Amino acid sequence: MSPEPKGEVSRLDVDELLNYEILSQRQLIWRKFRRHRVAYFCLLFLCLFYLLAIFAEFFAPYGAFTRDTDFLYAPPTPVHFMDEAGDFSLRPFVYKIVSELDLNTFRREYVEDPSEKFPVRFFVRAEPYQLLGFIDTDIHLFGVDEGGVLFLSGTDGLGRDLFSRMLLGARTSLFVGLLGLAIGFALGLIFGGISGYYGGGADMLIQRMIEFLQSLPTLPLWMALAALVPPEWTQIQVYFGISLVLATVGWTGLARVVRGKLISLREEDYVLAAKLSGLKERAIITRHLLPGFLSYLIVHLTLAIPHMILGETALSFLGLGIQPPAVSLGTLLQDSQNVQTVTINPWLLYPGAVVVAIVIAFNFLGDGLRDAADPYKHI
Repeated sequence: MSPEPKGEVSRLDVDELLNYEILSQRQLIWRKFRRHRVAYFCLLFLCLFYLLAIFAEFFAPYGAFTRDTDFLYAPPTPVHFMDEAGDFSLRPFVYKIVSELDLNTFRREYVEDPSEKFPVRFFVRAEPYQLLGFIDTDIHLFGVDEGGVLFLSGTDGLGRDLFSRMLLGARTSLFVGLLGLAIGFALGLIFGGISGYYGGGADMLIQRMIEFLQSLPTLPLWMALAALVPPEWTQIQVYFGISLVLATVGWTGLARVVRGKLISLREEDYVLAAKLSGLKERAIITRHLLPGFLSYLIVHLTLAIPHMILGETALSFLGLGIQPPAVSLGTLLQDSQNVQTVTINPWLLYPGAVVVAIVIAFNFLGDGLRDAADPYKHI
């Protein structure tokens, strides 16, 4: 076969050119993010968890305040696929739970009665509720027939299902973090943008205010601000009050970074061109300067959400935030303040494990977004 003449494009080169894919900046970032397997898994986990929190009443087998006084501090109910005779069942089931008094320790213990079993059924009708706050229904994802109980995470001292309460409490904690983050994010952009773009006296005033807020110890400051919430407020008002408390001290770090970025970008040629074209200063900041470090802002959001969640959990745990009967992960952890109770009933710490899982997932997600923010690096 004679070699192809120089200067001509081979058929293989033509096919490669025809199959060449031109990707946008967003597509490059998404492709690199998907290669970060841990961050991608954490994104799926958080999406699933937010879905569970939004439709918590549907996924929870019991209501948040449904009590069963026959099962106080009951441990998690074992779910079986194989009975005592060794027969395998595709449908999971639970045995009947009976309580017995241990005469040696005078503690009530809960044991399984293999003589009676209850299959776990899906899309069952049970306690009525309002889905999304306005859809009246009584369908739950799973449950057991009357006479059986299914406590996946055990019960608390009042006989309430901890799994159902964790789903409903996670919704409060997760969205308190989002609301507080949105407020703090807006404050950080506004004050950081003014300080970095205008400079002068405004910059001096804002920076001194930031230094004052950052010099205050975080937890005592949260406690002092939360104590200002009037005791007669409803739980909805307390919800927004906690968000404002978290946002009050959550914007200073972002404002410092925004200021530094704007100082470095405001002398660029494209900013001067925007000024000469007659654009207003607010448009220059929002259309030209802030998009210049948008990737950092996205990463900041993912890393700030767990900080807000931990803040709400800490305040509610200390009794200064959302209070019972409202349900949040922080209020659920109030039952674990007694070391003796936790030693006997370790499942009361499950809400703390949920907080840890959410915070770790957000941190891995932020790490993946930080790496993907520069798609041209190590493609």
